Amino acid sequence: MTSERAGEAGGATDGELRVALVQFSPGGAAVASNVERALSELAAAADAGADLVAFPELFDVGYFAFDSYATHAAGLGGERFGRFAAAAREHDVWVLAGTMVEDLAATASETDVPVPASEGYANTAVVFSPAGDRELVYRKHHLFGYDSAEAELLVPGERRETVDVGGFTLAVSTCYDLRFPELYREYLDAGADLVLVPSAWPYPRVEHWKTLPSTRAVENLTYVATINGAGTVAGTDLVGRSTAYDPWGTPVATTDDRETTVYADLDPERVAAVRGEFPALEDRRL
Repeated sequence: MTSERAGEAGGATDGELRVALVQFSPGGAAVASNVERALSELAAAADAGADLVAFPELFDVGYFAFDSYATHAAGLGGERFGRFAAAAREHDVWVLAGTMVEDLAATASETDVPVPASEGYANTAVVFSPAGDRELVYRKHHLFGYDSAEAELLVPGERRETVDVGGFTLAVSTCYDLRFPELYREYLDAGADLVLVPSAWPYPRVEHWKTLPSTRAVENLTYVATINGAGTVAGTDLVGRSTAYDPWGTPVATTDDRETTVYADLDPERVAAVRGEFPALEDRRL
């Protein structure tokens, strides 16, 4: 697997956060091998100086392998999520554990994390700290109903949290959420200045994939980093092109549709600098 960098190898400069966007092609319903692959890429990214390692949407089952969701769903307190907590601790990095398919009933029985329903499944991202602690849980808020079984199979989430990571206030949204700017305004009001977007964005909507996250960055004067899958999953081709956008909406680091890891060194002071230079947010009328 190749890598693409913004900045020098060996870690970000003082004050910057090196983010690794791991773009790979999960096998449909091949949970064991997908998880092993992700953990291997996590270790490699940590060795390359990453402070935070992020994975695509439903990298455990493959987004388009809809028939496998129920079979392979796991609770937040179970082994699958726990392996990423352990890896974060072992490699001393922050980890965005994709999203993975969550079994809500199992989570309720295993943890004290609130669930949106007593049963069913969710499209869930978890942020683990370098201590291996679960710091943020985000369940996809807007479920995709167009030519997709997602809205029929999954329960939408209600939690919209932030966590402080390396000088940033970090939030998470997932794929289709990009089309709903009000969610990003809510994050802005919560102080978020970096939003990670695990995704499984398919062809042919390449222009949407490039335009929407750049627009979310521009209108909120914040960093937005997308982590997409690559290759073909259950017969559907993904566009790849994982990208980190700065508060001007300019790509800091990007790639094409190959399997690769994109490294971006992000400066938290740049958000305040851009907002000071162009204080458009002060003109909002609520």
